[in-house]
Amino acid sequence: MAEALEAVERLDSGLSAFAEVWRERALAAEPSGPFAGVPLAVKGASGLRAYAARRLMAAGAVAVGATAVPGPGTYWQTWGLGAHGPTRNPWRADRTPGGSSAGAGVAVATGMARVATGGDGAGSVRIPAAWCGVFGLKTTNGRLPSPDRTGLAAAGLLARTAAEARPYLLHLLDADPAPAPVLPLRAAYSTGLGFADTDPEVAAVAEAAVARLESAGVLRTTGEDPVLRDPTPAWLAVRAGRPDGARPVRTANDRALDALFTGADILLTPTTPNRPHGHEGPGRDTYSTALTWAFNLSGHPAATLPAGFTADGCPVGLQLVAARGSDVSLVDMSVAAQSVLMTVSP
Repeated sequence: MAEALEAVERLDSGLSAFAEVWRERALAAEPSGPFAGVPLAVKGASGLRAYAARRLMAAGAVAVGATAVPGPGTYWQTWGLGAHGPTRNPWRADRTPGGSSAGAGVAVATGMARVATGGDGAGSVRIPAAWCGVFGLKTTNGRLPSPDRTGLAAAGLLARTAAEARPYLLHLLDADPAPAPVLPLRAAYSTGLGFADTDPEVAAVAEAAVARLESAGVLRTTGEDPVLRDPTPAWLAVRAGRPDGARPVRTANDRALDALFTGADILLTPTTPNRPHGHEGPGRDTYSTALTWAFNLSGHPAATLPAGFTADGCPVGLQLVAARGSDVSLVDMSVAAQSVLMTVSP
């Protein structure tokens, strides 16, 4: 805890990962349980009330502070506003760290927290995890309590690695460890799922990561290029309270994904079609969520691993999607993959 708070003191004025820091409360805590003293960052001002935060704190984790989320009136969510201004990417200060769990990604990447909570309604955990070079997980929709009445948002976690996230997930799900995944995993890979216009360099970094995993015997690609319908209008319809308007897209994509997971253990994509954008925003026609929010509509668990960097030093994430309810298996598959795709620190 002292190390985490020292990192906050040293780094946060430049990165603005936190909206509030609870230094005295954290140092005065006398935690007990399996996670006693683990520095925890909670998402936003209401983060202490979230189910995941309450469960982790009951097991001994200690909240360092509330992380930055988008400020009032922000029409785009891959951004954050902390106590020291806009939240900055720990790899490139001129870029955002993603969002809406913006500060969570920065805090975990820089050692200001060991684990962070987040809600993921369109990619809000996976995008900042990808752009900050850490592991992020969206659980199966409905598997853990969420205040989102639309059903799009699911609880999530961020940690430096999948291996570090694993015990927290097992605790939250009250799950037993699963047998190690059988390798090689049967994997389908898609650059854009049939609709996203992915930056060629981002795609190349993700494809190189997949090739490394295949060479290491972690996975074997099926050769299938999955095609889904663009989820944008369906997601927007559900968010606006018009779920009937999303039914055709949901039905088509659910059928495609059900068929895919009969012959594959995992689906791989770049986490985002674009690299981290500047603080002025991505532009109204750019959706950083293009490859993530399909799985908020379908409910599948999805994770992101650090895949590498573009030539200009921007982190790229590799998204892993598994069958509904297979959250523990997804994390175990992520552990196997990340043992090959080793991470580095900013």
